Amino acid sequence: MKREEFLKIGGGATLATMLGGWPVSAYAANPLLDIIARSAQSSGRVLVLIQLNGGNDGLNTIIPLDQYAVLSAKRSNILVPQKDVLALSNTGNVTGLHPAMSKIRSMYDAGLVNIIQGVSYPNPDLSHFRATDIWLTGSASNQYLDTGWLGRYLSETYSGFPTGYPNTTMPDPLAIQIGTGVSTVCQGPKGSMGMAISDINNFYNIINSTVDPAPNTPAGHELTFIRYVAQQTQAYTGVIRTAAQSATNLSSLYPDANTLSSQLKIVARLIAGGLQTPLYVVSMGGFDTHAGQTDSANHSIGTHATLLQRLSEAVNAFFDDCKLLKIHQRVAAMTFSEFGRRIVSNGSGGTDHGTAAPVMAFGISVNSGIIGKNPVIPSNATAVDNLSLQYDYRSVYASVLSDWFELDPSLMVKVLLQSVATMPPVFLKSNVTSLAEDRHDEALGQNYPNPVHSTSTIEFHSDGTDVAILLLDSQGRLVDTLAKGIYAEGKHELVFNRTGISSGLYFYRLVNGNSKSTRKMLIVD
Repeated sequence: MKREEFLKIGGGATLATMLGGWPVSAYAANPLLDIIARSAQSSGRVLVLIQLNGGNDGLNTIIPLDQYAVLSAKRSNILVPQKDVLALSNTGNVTGLHPAMSKIRSMYDAGLVNIIQGVSYPNPDLSHFRATDIWLTGSASNQYLDTGWLGRYLSETYSGFPTGYPNTTMPDPLAIQIGTGVSTVCQGPKGSMGMAISDINNFYNIINSTVDPAPNTPAGHELTFIRYVAQQTQAYTGVIRTAAQSATNLSSLYPDANTLSSQLKIVARLIAGGLQTPLYVVSMGGFDTHAGQTDSANHSIGTHATLLQRLSEAVNAFFDDCKLLKIHQRVAAMTFSEFGRRIVSNGSGGTDHGTAAPVMAFGISVNSGIIGKNPVIPSNATAVDNLSLQYDYRSVYASVLSDWFELDPSLMVKVLLQSVATMPPVFLKSNVTSLAEDRHDEALGQNYPNPVHSTSTIEFHSDGTDVAILLLDSQGRLVDTLAKGIYAEGKHELVFNRTGISSGLYFYRLVNGNSKSTRKMLIVD
């Protein structure tokens, strides 16, 4: 059996690290993720994918008010009363949000939301498993792929995985999933990139590219490779723990009893704690609303309304937290679901599997507003009819890759495996380009040289108040205080001498007034 086949069968390991009661899985560094890390390093951009499992009813989420009369005839047992719909003023009040989405409506009014109408693909599949696979891999309906669309995006740079990872260029996980299981969106040709995080036991083996000896047989060679993967996974536990210990959520808006909220709360904490990880995947289920989608007496409440309220409150709290933590300039999020629902509701007060549905993107750099038109509801629509496709989901991916992560256009076909139609930008390039200038951690420079053999120089900026620069080990424990006192406003530098400090991965942290910045340092013999 080939190494790649062995890993694809083996999948991810079991996670030992828990944050906020949630298991945190890391996609280990590998050839498929490094290119996105390179792109993200200069700007610090982060994308959070929010998966709505089950197939979200788009017509009950983004409501076409100009089609309301026809909808009343097609969805009389579930349609939200028109007076309760949250009309969007800049649409001429022809488009509205479900009344449970008041927080997202406020974000929309503040220019923090982009809505893409009618997203699907030709000949859509209505199986949950197959449709999810299509969205995660970026395939056509008749195409079966074993790599994810983001995985292929990241495959254009480094080779040699897992040897040499983590390293000084990218010591952090390149993608993290909060919760159980690992998405295939970052699956690569060399096996599962979803790896669980335990603890650091063999870091020196990792940085020296060595493992415990295995038999000189084909099975032994596979065992050696698996040991590399296991060591790499363990190495990320320390950096995640340190990041979690280096930041505290500041928003008071996170609701209780909301699984998505608790996941996003962890993401905000890890980003603010200094992780360079550019991709996070979170999810919430329950959107397969075949029956009892709404309350029979009040269609504005019920199962689907509860889900949309949880989504709305969680996303709003997350971006409020990002702003308070001063990371909002470089964070974006995007929803996706495996499919939408049918036009006509069923006799059980629900909706069956459908096709096209809206996608929402969030953040200060989105092209705020709506891309596309309200879906047209045919007056003769039957129980088997679906909404028309406006934008291929791969065009949405292309826009995100181009405008948020600034993928070289020449690589787009390699990533998406075909030429895709262009669409209006989901993100504004002018905003994206300026993100690097607003990064909070520019107050603390990367030490040089790095790795450190004997001495290294650290540059930092002071606002004229008390400064402390702390050296922490990979578990976040204080090792030494490198600087402490009042420094005049402006740029300074100090020379770090590693005498008496053993080799390994460390963090140095600047605390200056209300500013906190963290960088990584690798010490080698």
